[in-house]
Amino acid sequence: MRAAVLSAYKEPLSIENVPDPDCPRDGVVLKVLACGVCRSDWHGWTGEHPRVKPGQIGGHEYCGEVAAAGPAAQYAIGDCLIAPFILACGACANCRSGESNACLDQRLPGFTEPGAFAEFVAVPRDHNLARLPEGMTPTLAAALGCRVTTAWHALTDRAALQPGEWLAIHGTGGVGLAAMLLGIALGAPVIVTDIVEEKLAHARALGVEHAIDASDGASAERIREVTDGGAHVSVEALGFPATQSASLACLRPLGRHVQAGMPVGHHAVQQVDLNAVYMRNLAIFGFRGHACPSLSFIAQPDRSRARRPFPDRGTGGQALGRKRRTRRIQRRHSTGNRGHCRFCGIGGRSMSNLSSTDKTRPARPAR
Repeated sequence: MRAAVLSAYKEPLSIENVPDPDCPRDGVVLKVLACGVCRSDWHGWTGEHPRVKPGQIGGHEYCGEVAAAGPAAQYAIGDCLIAPFILACGACANCRSGESNACLDQRLPGFTEPGAFAEFVAVPRDHNLARLPEGMTPTLAAALGCRVTTAWHALTDRAALQPGEWLAIHGTGGVGLAAMLLGIALGAPVIVTDIVEEKLAHARALGVEHAIDASDGASAERIREVTDGGAHVSVEALGFPATQSASLACLRPLGRHVQAGMPVGHHAVQQVDLNAVYMRNLAIFGFRGHACPSLSFIAQPDRSRARRPFPDRGTGGQALGRKRRTRRIQRRHSTGNRGHCRFCGIGGRSMSNLSSTDKTRPARPAR
């Protein structure tokens, strides 16, 4: 097959003929229908991503058609699927508690194994995948497994954004625009900032009311003016010191900062205004990827038909049936008639106790 290979950092990718991938026993080989380009691909190309080495085939935002299926695969040849960029094991303690984006045994096509900048890509652990919904193009769907689900989980899980709360987003790249659109859909008034006027104009065309030019370094002050005191939630979507600083500075007391941008290389270590965190009682949330059931939830409007990503639900039911289960874990899972998560099968007697009317968390979208 043909693939785009990182032969050397900061050099054009090399289009090469490479061997077709072997089919994983518990997964599939996808014929790539579409693949996005993420900023983390750029980090890998520059040599600043710690996992990406020369010889790597990048590409982790992809959608494809099953060309081969292993004997333990859940999907069949001809199925069109969307993949998350983290392929979780489904068996470790973090996966079983609903924290699949913190899986202790992650598989990462595009970073540590061949990705989707190719005609075909091997995808193990196909319990992580979701079907391509009818009417959705592969080009649109390819973004779901990284930027969209990352933004969704950052807003609904980490920041617990409420309707009516002010949301500020610093950077209008892939994850920034996804957070903007999702914030609007969740009923939040949204402000975006960038230093490129074309990107701000694009954000306005997509429906945002407030788009601020941050090139003069005064974006935080203007956000506080527009919001009459500061944003409730601020998403840093770039990974730069300037946007991180502005994100914290624009928050009102008790505000929540979510670090969705990837700080690597020379931006990996940054100064943080901890006095502002202390004086204004701010919360800082780190975030990477998404957890069960973000991809299936977004890709499948009818959640009852979404596949369960994790097998062996009995084990998970026992693990999560303990009294120490937290409300945050309960909220993450969508319960079915028997109190089990429709996506991963995990469940227990107390999971159904959390009503959608619980005002401490945003209600689930209507079916």
